[in-house]
Amino acid sequence: MRIRFFYQLLISHISILILAFLILSLSFSQFVERYIFQNKVEELEAYGDQILTDLTLRLEGNEQFLAEYSQLLNTRHIKYILFNYEGKVIYPKLQSTPLIQLTEKEWTEISKGNKVSVKHDIKRFGQEVSLVAVPFMQGDRLGGGILLLSPITGTMNMIAQLNKFLLYTIVISLSASILISLVFSKSLIRRIKEIRNATSMISAGNYDVHVPESSIDEIGQLARDFNEMAGKIKESHEEIERLENRRRKFIADVSHEMRTPLTTISGLAEGIKNQLIPEDDIERGMVLIDREAKRLIRLVNENLDYEKIRSNQLKLDSVEINLSEVLEVVKEQLQMQALEKNNHILVICEAGITVIADYDRLIQILINIVKNSNQFTESGQIILKGLAEKKETIIEIEDTGIGIDPEEIESIWHRFYKADVSRTGESFGEFGIGLSIVKQLVQLHHGRIEVSSEKGKGTKFTIYFPKG
Repeated sequence: MRIRFFYQLLISHISILILAFLILSLSFSQFVERYIFQNKVEELEAYGDQILTDLTLRLEGNEQFLAEYSQLLNTRHIKYILFNYEGKVIYPKLQSTPLIQLTEKEWTEISKGNKVSVKHDIKRFGQEVSLVAVPFMQGDRLGGGILLLSPITGTMNMIAQLNKFLLYTIVISLSASILISLVFSKSLIRRIKEIRNATSMISAGNYDVHVPESSIDEIGQLARDFNEMAGKIKESHEEIERLENRRRKFIADVSHEMRTPLTTISGLAEGIKNQLIPEDDIERGMVLIDREAKRLIRLVNENLDYEKIRSNQLKLDSVEINLSEVLEVVKEQLQMQALEKNNHILVICEAGITVIADYDRLIQILINIVKNSNQFTESGQIILKGLAEKKETIIEIEDTGIGIDPEEIESIWHRFYKADVSRTGESFGEFGIGLSIVKQLVQLHHGRIEVSSEKGKGTKFTIYFPKG
C-alpha cells in the first residue's frame, strides 16, 4: 500500500508531539505531586518534633498546652494523637482508649526510634491523608510518640485541576502543532512537486525549466542544484545539436568534395585503361589524378590529426627553432599558390629570434593559417612577422583579404566551420578543419592564438608561444 509523503510527514510530526507532551505532562504531574506531599510530610515532622520538645520541657499544665496546640493545628487542618509505648492513645481523651492504627512494619520502625511518614494514605482514617509518626525515646526504649494527620483532599483536588489544565494545554498545543505542521508540510510537498514536475519535463525532452530557489533549507539548495543541472543538460543538449548539425553538414560537404576528385580519378583511369585518351594527354591526366588523390589524402590526414589531438595521442618534440628560417620555409612552400591568386607573401623577422616548439607541428600551424589567408585574399599581401618579448615569442600573420564578420570570429575555430561556403571548391582549406587543428596544436604548446578582423580590410592572426 502506498502512503503519500504528506501523510507520512504529518503522522511522524503528530506522533512525536503526542509522545513529547505525554512524557512532559506525566513528569510534571508526578513532580508536582511529590513536591506537595514532601512539603506536607516535612511540615508534619516539624510540628511533631516541636510538640515533643515542648512536652519534655514542661513539667505541668500539659493539658492546657496540648489544647492550645490543637487549636493552632486545627487552623492548618492538622490533627495529632499522643500515644504511649504500648500504642494506646493518651491524647485526646476518648471514651475508650484504642490503639493507634499503625502497621506492624511501621510500629517496628518507631520502636527503633525512626520516624514513619506516609505521603498518601486512603485506607485507615476514612479519608485521604498524609501522616507522620514521631517516636519519643527514653534511652533505648520507646516511651511513646505523636501521630500527626493532615487531610489531602484539597491537595488531590488541586492536582486533579492541574492535570485537567495540562490536558487542555496538550489538546490546544497539539491542535496548533497539527495546524502548523499541515501548513509547513503542504509547502514542502508543493516544492517537491515543482522539482518532480521539472524532472518530468526534462525526461520528456524540455530542458528549458526552472524551479524557484531559496537558501533557507536543503530543499532550496536542492532546487538550486537542480537548476544548475538543468542548465548544464540544456547546454549539453544544445552542443550536441550543434555538433550533430555540423556533422551532417560535414558529411554533405565531404561527400560533395570527394565526389568530384573520385569522379575525375575514375574517369581518367577508365579512359587510360580503355585507350580513350590520346597519348599526348595521358601525362596531363596522370598529373590530374595525382593532384586529386593528394586532395583526398589531405582530407583524411586532417581528420586523423584532429582525432589524435582530441584523444591526447599526439606527442610533441619541442626544440628551440630559428623563427626566421621557419617563416621562410612556409613562404617557399606556399609562394606558388599565392602567385596563382596574385598575392605576395612578405616575411619580417630578425635573424636571432627563436621559438620553442615541435618543428613539424609549427610548420603545420603556419601553413594552415597562411593557406586560409591566401584563400580569402585576392591580389593582396600576406605578411608573416616574428617578434620577441620577454616571456613570449609572437608570430603575426596578417592579410589584406575580405575579412571576417565580428559575429563569426569565435566560430572559425569550430570543427567543420567554413566562413564562406561559396569557396568550398578551393584547392586548400576547403573542409573547415584546418583552423580547428591550429588552435588545438597551439594549446598543446601551452600557447594561445588570437584573431582580429575587419570586414573588407583583412584579418590578423596572432600566436603566442611561451619561452619557458
